[in-house]
Amino acid sequence: MPAPETTFRHVNDSRPALGHVNLMVDTFIANASPEDLRSICRNLLATGPPGIAPAFTSAARSRLRQTNKPLPSPYGLFRRQTRDVPAAPLPHLHDLLTRARSLYGAGLGFLSLTVLASIVRATVGLRWEDDGDMADILAVIDADISQAIQSSKEEIEGSRVIDLISAREARDELRRAVCDSMNDVNSWGGEFPFERASTSMEYWKF
Repeated sequence: MPAPETTFRHVNDSRPALGHVNLMVDTFIANASPEDLRSICRNLLATGPPGIAPAFTSAARSRLRQTNKPLPSPYGLFRRQTRDVPAAPLPHLHDLLTRARSLYGAGLGFLSLTVLASIVRATVGLRWEDDGDMADILAVIDADISQAIQSSKEEIEGSRVIDLISAREARDELRRAVCDSMNDVNSWGGEFPFERASTSMEYWKF
């Protein structure tokens, strides 16, 4: 007997939704390349029924909450400078940035703020050149913070923040990390890399 196939229902349809995926579809999902799955998801979200995008992001948030892990040690994110070599990003930084982007992209902005705060704090005590890989990645992180803040604001506007106290703690932790970074960079005469983040945080109240 073939497995039941999931179909989209009208919003007023009170019949229970089937909790299974068609066996052949599940086989395809298990074996498709990440590139194919991305393309299919984008096409489905762009052309599917009106309710599919909210359902997709809701499922994404549920999954990300389930798989959210403790933050790794900040010491593995950057190579510390030596007398001859400036600080530089390490591969683990990419993994953590991917995690932050998944969170704020799915609408979990406040969870992503905690991740980004740990990255910003890991830069305190480091030294880098104004031009180079380190300066480039810090500029990218600054842009990520701005997007995470926007995601957090949308999370509030959408009434999806369950714990307002924790949300404020996440905001304040990022604000402290950015402030500590500014003070540290000023102490050695570097160019502060999180200017956009600092401006966005300064007037953000809720």
